[in-house]
Amino acid sequence: MHGAQPDKPVALLRTSLIRAALALGVIVCGLSLRWYGFPLGLPAFVVKYGGSILWATMVLLLAGVLLPRLTRTQIAAIAVMIAIVVEFSRLVHTPWLDAFRLTTAGALLLGRIFSLWNLVAYAVGILLGVWLDRLVAMRGLVGWAKAP
Repeated sequence: MHGAQPDKPVALLRTSLIRAALALGVIVCGLSLRWYGFPLGLPAFVVKYGGSILWATMVLLLAGVLLPRLTRTQIAAIAVMIAIVVEFSRLVHTPWLDAFRLTTAGALLLGRIFSLWNLVAYAVGILLGVWLDRLVAMRGLVGWAKAP
């Protein structure tokens, strides 16, 4: 009677684990692009905005890891809100925040300079994340709780 009930927590765990693995892969790609893009001769545009696209993809996937019961649309909305807050936070300058932004972690997580173009890159990255998430679900690798 309740045979499907125990599977739901397992499906949610699998969903989170797959999303975490995808996020880890995106992080590796993003760090590789930022660290090796210029030495490989990639144009600054590709390195800068490619990193921003991958950052937003990571945000979407990590939001999905933390909130596996939400729909992709809800997760994407949360990722958009996070991206907007992070981008506009660059307009806020306090000594401790500016000091953090000068560190590698601060630059990678929060960035340093405000740009509306980053919001475009973030939108592309979030769409890429939704596409990746949907692709994995369609391949039957994960039993998503709610996958509209």
